[in-house]
Amino acid sequence: MTTLFTRDLGALRTGERFTTRGRTVTESDVVAFAALTGDHHPQHADAEWARESRFGERIAHGMLVLSYAVGLVPLDPERIVALRGIRDAVFKAPVRFGDTIHVEGRIEAARPLAGDVGLVTTLWRIVNQDGATVARLTVDVLWRGERVPEPAPAPEGAIAGVLPL
Repeated sequence: MTTLFTRDLGALRTGERFTTRGRTVTESDVVAFAALTGDHHPQHADAEWARESRFGERIAHGMLVLSYAVGLVPLDPERIVALRGIRDAVFKAPVRFGDTIHVEGRIEAARPLAGDVGLVTTLWRIVNQDGATVARLTVDVLWRGERVPEPAPAPEGAIAGVLPL
């Protein structure tokens, strides 16, 4: 089965949608992320402090949720060269221990850049098991397409960049 992320750049269409598999966020995930990043904010790491917070309990780091979202999207290494940018991330609701998240996204734009690479802009919603949006963001991806032919070499004796008369 061909998925959106295995297709050639030229085969993508604005408005096409995708949905990923889910992943459950655990307390162990949050503890490991805090240890890995050094982000020990009490909202994530201190149960007593968090109990008195706006959320009433510890919650997952926003950056952990974004990282899991990137891992959930099936970025085929034969097509996807790299993430180019992540912008306009907005966190709408907390992700609690035991929540299962997935990504719902769509192609917003696709345009060639140079050679066989184009820039694809995607809009992502990270959604929990209840259908609530927990975050949304825009992700730009460098996407490999068919090779665009190189221009023919200039005639012998021609100056580069100058058209012959």
